[in-house]
Amino acid sequence: MSEGVMDTTEGVGAATGRANALRAAAVVGFFLLVTAGTFAVDARYLYFSAYLWFGFIYGMSLQYGRFCMASAIRDLFAVGVPRMAVGIMIAVVLFSLVSAAVTLTGRSTFHPSPLGLYSVVGGAIFGFGMVFTGGCATGSLYKTGEGSVSALLVVLSLSFAQALFVDVGGLLDKLVPAAWTASAAAKGMPPEVSVTHGWYDQFLAGYIWDLKAVIVGDALGFHSPVARAFVGNSLLNAIVPAALLLVVIYAVWYRKGYLRKHKHLPPGLATEFAGWWSMVTASKRTAIAGLVLGVAAGVQMWVVQALQQKFGISNAGELLSAMGHKEGLSLQETVFDPGYFYVTTQEAQGAAWVLHKLGMDVTGNIFFGLENGIPNPLFNPVLWMSFSVIGGSMVMALLNNEFKLKFPTREIATWAITGGILMGLGARIGMGCNIGAFFATVTNGDPSGWLFAAGMTGGGWLGVKFFNWWIERKMAREAPLGF
Repeated sequence: MSEGVMDTTEGVGAATGRANALRAAAVVGFFLLVTAGTFAVDARYLYFSAYLWFGFIYGMSLQYGRFCMASAIRDLFAVGVPRMAVGIMIAVVLFSLVSAAVTLTGRSTFHPSPLGLYSVVGGAIFGFGMVFTGGCATGSLYKTGEGSVSALLVVLSLSFAQALFVDVGGLLDKLVPAAWTASAAAKGMPPEVSVTHGWYDQFLAGYIWDLKAVIVGDALGFHSPVARAFVGNSLLNAIVPAALLLVVIYAVWYRKGYLRKHKHLPPGLATEFAGWWSMVTASKRTAIAGLVLGVAAGVQMWVVQALQQKFGISNAGELLSAMGHKEGLSLQETVFDPGYFYVTTQEAQGAAWVLHKLGMDVTGNIFFGLENGIPNPLFNPVLWMSFSVIGGSMVMALLNNEFKLKFPTREIATWAITGGILMGLGARIGMGCNIGAFFATVTNGDPSGWLFAAGMTGGGWLGVKFFNWWIERKMAREAPLGF
């Protein structure tokens, strides 16, 4: 009887595996069809497909390694597990090396962010919110690919919150310092963009634009391009801080357990290094995901820059205009086109495009109207990358039999939407998310990313404390009365 049950179970599992493999092949086939079909219409769609396939690689890697910065912070502060935080630091080191090599070739597309405390504030709001959602910006995308409706709610709330925050006025305008208003008004904006109202316009033009961006390799005055890229940007701004953080993580969260399990080892630096190395190599899947993410993110910059040179453009807006897709371009005839791994801004564009189609004017501001535009999602190459992150994750989840359509309870949905809104506000104040304001910045020599990371970690810690308090309060309220 037991053998028959076992055979039946194995047969069902094998059938499910075959069905999921076919579904994964269908997803890959769809992206191949999109690539081939659009290329047949116009060879310039190759630019879109570059974003698409790098996003696909990111999605597969994120899902394979369960790679999520919200999980990293939550696991550290809630249960003391460092695996994900270690994987992220590995990815930082590897991405910085590849980025340095790309910078050396002259094909880097990276643009540094201004250095200021806004990064800490935005990171703190973002980190606080992402604990409620159970996923960061990229984590929510890959979990959507796994079938999580809760993660999809995070993506949607994050997207629409950004689109609304950058265009809202009213009470928030009264909180803007007079110095920001004066500085913004003095910038001489086009008449289509008013910077005398709208808190975010004044924040950008009156505060952010007055700050200076810093690249460590340049700031230290290295004359050699190799020294600027590999010593300044990679070693000093990424590898050394990441290594130090790994030492802190080992000392606080890993060392005690390791030494308890290895009492036979003599005390000393050799044992401590062995423990540190054991931590770094503890999760092969996370390490492999970090390796692929780091290398792919660096190579993407090289590929996008090469395609820009091939098509004679410096921004996808020029490409869209030449292809006849002028609707949704900014006043400068540009669209958001970072040239590297990035999320949140393109999702905000998609949400703004929907709001615009519903009759809301969301282009009379700096963020959309002057700089990023709101192109049709079908003709937004960076948004193609976000969709393919979901697709890549779906393929990997299907191949691992981890895909399952999961609907949230009302409470979880509320947390997801609330956290997504906070993440949207934090992303706009911090000028990016866990990828654009941290991962892609520190690995390209921009120290502002560490400020965002500090805020994100602090906000995440507060989020864990608040969430634990809420759970304890809820359990106490629902506990039966004693007799």
